[in-house]
Amino acid sequence: MGEASRTFDDLVAEAAAVSVAGWDFSWLDGRATEERPSWGYQRAMSGRLARASAALDIQTGGGEVLAAAEKMPPVMVATESWPPNVAKATALLHPLGAVVVADADEPPLPFADAAFDLVTSRHPVTVWWEDIARVLRPGGTYFSQQVGPASVFELVEYFLGPQPESVRRARHPEDARRDAEAAGLEVVDLRAESLRTEFFDIGAVAYFLRKVIWMVPDFSVDRYRERLRELDELIRREGAFVAQTTRFLIEARKPVA
Repeated sequence: MGEASRTFDDLVAEAAAVSVAGWDFSWLDGRATEERPSWGYQRAMSGRLARASAALDIQTGGGEVLAAAEKMPPVMVATESWPPNVAKATALLHPLGAVVVADADEPPLPFADAAFDLVTSRHPVTVWWEDIARVLRPGGTYFSQQVGPASVFELVEYFLGPQPESVRRARHPEDARRDAEAAGLEVVDLRAESLRTEFFDIGAVAYFLRKVIWMVPDFSVDRYRERLRELDELIRREGAFVAQTTRFLIEARKPVA
């Protein structure tokens, strides 16, 4: 049965019940699409890990991105704060030789100074630049793909209304450059792209907002049922809800001297 032939109540009930643990979005296959950045973070991260001697992946989620690396360095550690993700990442990454450390998303990282020659992070919620610089060895690098400003804000503003410019500009790549340099790191690569995202049924929207909790922080199916119903009608009429996802890639190196 195609999603378009299912009722609003069926779609949102399904989306409300499914697990949102981990950082795997395969539940959305066929129900939503998102363009991928041209730089290929997964491939680039994997290549850097293969050349590293000791690496740290911060906010690893359920470990899915790290687990796809072709080769782990001799020392591989990942951190995660949400207990369901800690358990999921542990089960996935331990057989691959990576240790998962439960750690709050606030400094300090539970590691010694200069412990790693590579630190990675895909879509971190917070970035504590001074602590990242502290745990990097001289000559080591931080490599990260991050969510950019006003990402998927067509959807955010559908539920929350127009957002102030200060909120829309948050997570700007030039702010990341400034903060990295203030922590003593040298930014060697910084790229940004805007990418097309489409939601083809209301269940996909509800699932996405349950999983990416910072988009609409008070989101629940019950709280926003009427607004979801209106959006369901729009999707059925127009075929999809379209938004723009923003991403940026940053690579920063700790000076040798």
